[in-house]
Amino acid sequence: MLGNVAPAFAEWLLPKDGEQYHLLDAVGQLGVLLLVGLVGLNVDFALVRRRGLTAARVSAAGFVVPLGLGIATGYLLPDSFLPSTADRTVFALFLGVAMCVSAIPVIAKTLLDMNLLHRNVGQLILAAGMVDDVFGWLLLSVVASMATIGVHLGRVGLSVLYLVGVVLVALLVGRPLVRAVLRLSARSREPGPTVATAVVIVLLAAAATHALGMEAIFGAFVAGLLIGSSSAFDKERLAPLQSVVLSVLAPLFFATAGLRMDLTALAEPIVLGAAVVVLLVAIVGKFTGAFIGALASRLNRWEAVALGAGMNARGVVEVVVAMVGLRLGVLNTETYTMVVLVAIVTSVMAPPVLRLATRRIEEVAGSELRMATDDLAEGPAR
Repeated sequence: MLGNVAPAFAEWLLPKDGEQYHLLDAVGQLGVLLLVGLVGLNVDFALVRRRGLTAARVSAAGFVVPLGLGIATGYLLPDSFLPSTADRTVFALFLGVAMCVSAIPVIAKTLLDMNLLHRNVGQLILAAGMVDDVFGWLLLSVVASMATIGVHLGRVGLSVLYLVGVVLVALLVGRPLVRAVLRLSARSREPGPTVATAVVIVLLAAAATHALGMEAIFGAFVAGLLIGSSSAFDKERLAPLQSVVLSVLAPLFFATAGLRMDLTALAEPIVLGAAVVVLLVAIVGKFTGAFIGALASRLNRWEAVALGAGMNARGVVEVVVAMVGLRLGVLNTETYTMVVLVAIVTSVMAPPVLRLATRRIEEVAGSELRMATDDLAEGPAR
């Protein structure tokens, strides 16, 4: 936005060329790795287990429906929206991944602001979003590998084996190792050693997955999961890291992400039309999937609306997916701009819809309580 309103100031503040830009980009990449690590760190498997089957149904439908619609949209978009070197199948799969992810940080912040974090509907939204997040990162890793090595069955199979291998090593070796290292760092009364340990774990895991030809952010996410699920983990000790990442590094990442957008492209009717279609597919697909999953779990209509609205927020996760797609040459500037717009619009629209739905949930609950009270009162009279 700043680049369009005040291009000279934007060029001075965030130069697009030269060593300064590469330095900003490097800091932004560090920021996104630590940010994704924090996302993984906040995945609460205990909450997912408590919500069990309901969260699984909502998550499955809310993942598969937008994934399918996104893939179909990727195949139907004109060739002008693909980079010249991009494979149509990889592009379609990538767009499908972009349509099906949810953003735990945005969801959690919205629920916290609305005092819904510890209510049934809030915990269901968060649990289903966490399941979506895990499978979204797994699928992104596979599709990113396909973009790098090509769509060859043997190579794709090898990428999946690498993925399974990383998960198994993380569970069997990484988990006890992370627990031991965190316990060692926790002996200090100061949070510094724990912060340094967490940063090293995230960056080493990112480097390891990158060396295997997978996305570095997948390794960062897995590292975050291991840290967050460790019995030796104390979230309060990582508060300084969270403050630095959220107030300094993450904004730099978003600034570099914004520099790559081209809002002027939306002045072209075909680009604007495609952007509207992609946005509608993202919103309707996610909402419909979560809504169907909620109804299948015997939740009432307004609870289903709340789940659909809450899981629609894409936020930072969508921006990361878009940046990966642009860097790998799967997305061009126009499609990248569309995906980032999906992240912005869905994050803005989720809170008001969620607020409306929760208000109606309370009204329905109050009405049912009054009816039950009336029935009890009339019982003895009969």
